[in-house]
Amino acid sequence: MSDKPVVIDAIINGEKYKAEKQEPRENPAHPDKVVGYAPVNTKEDTIKAIDAANDAFASWRKSALDERIERMRKAIQTIKDKTPEIAQLLSREHGKPVYDSEGEIGVSLAWMEFACDNVKDVLSSEINEHDGGGKTIIARDAIGVVSAISPWNYPISLSTIKIAPALLAGNTMVLKPSPLAPLAVSKVAEIIADEFPPGVLNLVHGEADVGVELTSNEKVAKIAFTGGTETAKDIMKSAADTIKNMTLELGGNDAAVVLDDFDVDDEEAMHRLVISNFLTAGQICMIAKRIYVDRKIYDKFVEKYIEAANKWIRVGDPFDENVTIGAVNNKKQTEVVQDLVDDAERKGAEVIKLGKVLDQDLYDKGYFMQPTVVLGADYKDPIVVEEQFGPTVPILPFDDDEHALELANDSIYGLTSSVWGKEEHAVKIARRIQAGTTMINTAAVQGLDVRFPFGGVKQSGIGREYGKEGLLAYIETHVINLPDTLSLPYIPEGGESD
Repeated sequence: MSDKPVVIDAIINGEKYKAEKQEPRENPAHPDKVVGYAPVNTKEDTIKAIDAANDAFASWRKSALDERIERMRKAIQTIKDKTPEIAQLLSREHGKPVYDSEGEIGVSLAWMEFACDNVKDVLSSEINEHDGGGKTIIARDAIGVVSAISPWNYPISLSTIKIAPALLAGNTMVLKPSPLAPLAVSKVAEIIADEFPPGVLNLVHGEADVGVELTSNEKVAKIAFTGGTETAKDIMKSAADTIKNMTLELGGNDAAVVLDDFDVDDEEAMHRLVISNFLTAGQICMIAKRIYVDRKIYDKFVEKYIEAANKWIRVGDPFDENVTIGAVNNKKQTEVVQDLVDDAERKGAEVIKLGKVLDQDLYDKGYFMQPTVVLGADYKDPIVVEEQFGPTVPILPFDDDEHALELANDSIYGLTSSVWGKEEHAVKIARRIQAGTTMINTAAVQGLDVRFPFGGVKQSGIGREYGKEGLLAYIETHVINLPDTLSLPYIPEGGESD
């Protein structure tokens, strides 16, 4: 692994584009070290990228589907071949362990392969013959230029989740990654862009002015955004004048409901629950962020949960194979999480540290946080009702199933949830939880399957990604109707006026 800083550029119309300004990206585990430099593109750069995508769309939309699939498969193979070096770069800029980075790339590849395998079926036209001799054709066409804006927590998978279906459907794209994790995803985007004609996939970096142009430009037909709910509201306002197609995958404050028939002595299940709280230092939109436990088993559950957490959690250098949790991505996020924990403690909650810190000197210098469990918080405390997005989780008791459902659904969010207990009982409860996905006896990425749709309800998003629904999100349905004239409704002929 080389510590030499990586320098990346924008990609506009198939060419690397040098920006006037570069921004350093620090290593969260070693904040005194620069991992690389990303460009700070301007509004004018962004317009050039959108124009390139718009120009390329005219011919790309007409390209043969087999050609698109072949190009995507070549990109997939190159990403596979380069996974070790991409994963190392991702861990350096993000702070998460290498195994976690490799897992993210693995999910990305699985989705891209699913998209290639299923896009023909999804895009095929339907022809419906009428009894009277007419017919209706349901065609599925590309939308146009897609603005894709991806977050820092899973930058590669949450970019490829947009790139693959968009390009395979015949759209073109301008991708803007987060400035907090821009390097590894740019390497992946460059690999994909190299396999496609100029202008089909463009890459820009920058701050708010770039985002505003991507969401308001009249040549952009669709916005695909993953990130915070408040940012999504700004995007919707920015796009309002041109009424754009949107897919929004937003925040979540996902509840884990532990029923009275959950086996607290099931070490494997408890291990899965701990991972569902603290993988990637809790920085996952679909991670379990609040645990509700039936009061009858609450004390025993807490005891066994802490025991399981202490076994698994090892905080330290992302490149140490013994480490399970690395650094938090940025200093601001550590402050957000710590403020929530401190607030709960001031109000009387008990905060218990979990696991071990393997290198105290490194821990003190980097953006590390030892995971904590919070006991005795009030149901309305900020640490419960807000999305922490970090390595802490409150555990709270409930009185009965109805109380559990009331607590789980008492949120503006509805991304994912999980229910832990005997299957029949758990499924019965799951059916009444307001969420896009509910998992049984597992949670977070452990229960993620790219073959099936993913997305949220309430303020957790609009639309779905993954699955065939995730492919359909990048097409427009065009109905061509050739009716049987005999079946037309009666319309009286006009007569002469008096």
